[in-house]
Amino acid sequence: MTNAQVTALQYGLIGFFALWATALIPQLIVLHARHGRVRLRPVLTMAAVLLYATMTLAVTFLPLPGPGVKRLSQTVQLHPFQWIADIHTELLKHGLPVADWFTTQTFQQATMNVLLFVPLGFFARTLWKRGLIGTTLIGLTASLLIEITQLTANFGTAPYVYRIFDVDDLLNNTGGAMLGWIAGALLLSLVRKPVPSTVEFQPEVLVTAEGSLAQPLGRERIDLAQVR
Repeated sequence: MTNAQVTALQYGLIGFFALWATALIPQLIVLHARHGRVRLRPVLTMAAVLLYATMTLAVTFLPLPGPGVKRLSQTVQLHPFQWIADIHTELLKHGLPVADWFTTQTFQQATMNVLLFVPLGFFARTLWKRGLIGTTLIGLTASLLIEITQLTANFGTAPYVYRIFDVDDLLNNTGGAMLGWIAGALLLSLVRKPVPSTVEFQPEVLVTAEGSLAQPLGRERIDLAQVR
């Protein structure tokens, strides 16, 4: 992790605490008004979403370019899976064996782009109840907005373009959202409580040997999951 990334994460944490401190008191008031008590789960959920949002924005836009920073020679990369070829180039540049491909900065950057959107897919499945297609569209849209913002120098607020518009980032981010959705679906399937199987006996009318009607049998529900 570079010094710039560490700085970005630090600013992300500061932004998270600032936003959470601002939103926490109103949330506690609303929860108490609705339920008569403060429920911990919504508080932690909002904190997790805010933390993810602030950290994502921080690592994608910070730090801003300062004076004396060299401008990018390339601002757009439209070749899918270019990062695979870049790994080979990096190995040759540093004289590394092919077996060390996973140690290259290019591979680590691609992996980070995937992991960056895993929480988004997880939230889409567990919190927002979106399907795989909907989650894929959410991931693609969010990634595209980030890339467009970078391409336009933060819509003109930055002095110049300091991040590359990379189609591989779109693919990796979207793939990360899909992986997050799968992880969320697996988690929900594990924590979902099974419905107990029951056998229900319907009342029947019995005829005695004397021809009179016997009292109907009572309705009885037997829980097969109960130890008898």
